[in-house]
Formats: sequence, C-alpha cells, structure tokens
Amino acid sequence: MSAREKTKLAYFVSHPIQYQTPLLRRLAEEPDLDLRVFFWSDLSVKGYRDSGFGGVEVKWDVPLLEGYEYEFLPVIRPMKEVTLTEPINGGIFRALRRGKFDAVWVHGYWNLNCWIAFLSAKILGIPVLERSEGTLIDRPRSSAKLHIKRLFFRLLRPLLGAVLPIGSLNSDYWTYYLGADFPAFPVPYAVDNAFFQRQSTEAARTRYELRRQLGLEDGRPVILYASKLMERKRCIDLANAYIAMRPGPDGRKAYLLIVGDGTERVPVQSRLEEAGEKEVRFLGFQNQTQLGRFYDLCDFFVLPSVHEPFGLIVNEVMNAGRAVVVSDEVGCQRDLVEDGITGRVFPGRNVDALRKVLEEMVADPESCRLMGQRALTRVKQWSFEEDVAGLRAALNYVTGLPLQPHARETIMVSGNSAPRA
Repeated sequence: MSAREKTKLAYFVSHPIQYQTPLLRRLAEEPDLDLRVFFWSDLSVKGYRDSGFGGVEVKWDVPLLEGYEYEFLPVIRPMKEVTLTEPINGGIFRALRRGKFDAVWVHGYWNLNCWIAFLSAKILGIPVLERSEGTLIDRPRSSAKLHIKRLFFRLLRPLLGAVLPIGSLNSDYWTYYLGADFPAFPVPYAVDNAFFQRQSTEAARTRYELRRQLGLEDGRPVILYASKLMERKRCIDLANAYIAMRPGPDGRKAYLLIVGDGTERVPVQSRLEEAGEKEVRFLGFQNQTQLGRFYDLCDFFVLPSVHEPFGLIVNEVMNAGRAVVVSDEVGCQRDLVEDGITGRVFPGRNVDALRKVLEEMVADPESCRLMGQRALTRVKQWSFEEDVAGLRAALNYVTGLPLQPHARETIMVSGNSAPRA
C-alpha cells in the first residue's frame, strides 16, 4: 500500500512521553494509517530534573523514539515545563503544508503551539482531533476564571473536528464545555498492558528475594504507594491513615512501601518518624522497568490523590493483578475501580475513611486477592486496541476517508469494550 493510499495523520505533542510511545508504535502498525509525530521538545530523551519528583534527575529506561516516524520542530523558546508560552516552536504551518495531511491530532490546548497548530490546520483546511486530560473535579476556580474558560472554549470549538475523551470524567468535561452534540470518540488512557503483565510475571520469580532485601517478614501484608510526592497526591493522608491503623491480631501492622520522590517527601517522612512507625520503607524514584517488582510485591495499592485527571499508575498496578484503593477524585475511578469489585473507593481527603478501608483490606486477604483478579480482567478491556478503534472512528468521521475496521478493533460501549461489528 503506497503512502498516498493511507490516511495521513500529524500528531503534535509536547515531548516524548513514556506512557504514549507504546501507543504510537501500535498506531504505526496500522497498514492504512500514515502517522507522523511532531514534538515541541526532546527534554525527556536527554534527561531532565523533574520538579514533581523534587528535582530528581529523570531519564526513562524505556525506548521513547522507536517504532514510529517523528520530527522535532525548530525551537524558539525551550521547554522547562508546559505553560501558555513555553515551549514555543517554529515550522508548524510549514510542516502541515509540506506533509499534505488528512487530519491533525493535538494533545492539549493550553500552549501557544497548540493554537498555532489549530489555526494552521484551519487555514489549510485540515480537520483537527483534540485529546487532553481536563475534568470537572479540577481545583476550584473563581466565577470570573470559569467565565473566561467558557469563553475560551467558545473560541476553540470551531477549530475542532472532534474530541477524543480519555475516560468518563473527561467525556463529561467536553460535554460541559463544547455541548452534548459535539463529536466525541473515546480514545481511553491506557498503558502498555502486555509490558506490565510481563513485568509482573517476571518479578514473581524473585519476589521473596526482594522481600529479604527490604527486610520484610514473610506473610505480612504490604501496602504500596507509588507516585510523585506532591501535595495533590495526598500521600500525607495515607501516612496519617496508616498511623491510625489498628495492628493485626498478632499485634503487627502491614508494611507500607512509598515509591517516588518530591517536595512532600520530607513532611511525609517526618510525620511517620514522629509517630514511631518502623514498618515503612521509602524507596525513592524508580524507573519504568523497576516498577513491576513493587506492583508484584504488594497486596494492594493506594492512590489518595485529589484533582487527579486520570492516574495511569492505577492501570499499571491492575495489570499486576492487584487490588487498588483510590479516592473519588482520581479520574480513572469511574472507569476502572468499582468499589468492592476491582478495589475500594473512599472520599478524597477523608483520612478516617481511608484508615477504615486499609484495615478492611488487610483483615480480608482473600477478598483483596479476588479484587486483584477482577482488576486484571477489567484493565485488559482498557487497552491500546480500544484506542486504535476510537481513533480510526474519529478519522473516518472528520475526513470521510474509508479506514476499514480491522478484526482486532473494538469500540467503547458505555465504558466497556465490545466487538466491533
């Protein structure tokens, strides 16, 4: 099949993102899709200090640029973080005109580059697909700011052909700002399920060795937190709930492992030390290929975040067949975490409710194990195949070009997956 017989798609995104590159490789396998990715920055490839991890030097140990066609756009203003005016790049209009693309896909809308891409596509008559993480459970804003935001989306709406919701809360967001009649094709936030399942299987072989390395007695439950240690992740709530937990029948507590780093590490660690808790292990930042060891090691995982747009770490842990405990302000909760089925849900910032859930999970290991099994079944249905199906449906809609469904494709039906007819 020649390149011109394919649907040509340009994708604009800030930088190579470890969660997205496996999806880009998967899309590049589609025989009738010609994907080219345009990056604003190569920051994540070179390595950088991540403020969310407390300034830790981050260089991902998984390939970020393999298996798909890409291009780094000329830099006018380099990126330290994504803001309205950072980064700024040249060559966006020229790249679209030169490539003769059938559609443009933009990740985000908050940066000047995004708007240059939107307007360039409009001038060239190329339809635009938009994907981002917004939800209505975001941080509180004044009525004036909300009014400005509604005006902002009135300006944005005519520039878009369709949106690609990452989950139920994101779908609600687009409905609220763009209207229930605006075209939306679910492209759910998924991770490389096969990668994390494989990691978990391999980690199980050395599980007891890792327990010995960390000084964990056999038979005692392990609670895991793995995320940035920043204020909205609310690890301090987990610390306080853990301190308040009653010990088990043998007078001993479950272990608490805290993987990650950030500005909240010192206050969280100080709180636990002041309370005399000795069964806590702070393990610092762990790279992608190391995380599976800790997912396999734990009995269940806790993410107590508030204002969390999605929480892809939850997908990763579910692929290890582990139950997850999340607050009701974690964006993936409505799609992936059903209370008492695939995990437990508690009200955000409610330390006592979290303490009660922790005690119940520790007291009933069989129920915890069954929730983990159901979590694995659920996340298998939330995969890159749903992403491929949603993107193809969106491209069919905005371009009118005949991308035929493939046997592997599925579509999203009421938050679940079903075979594509």
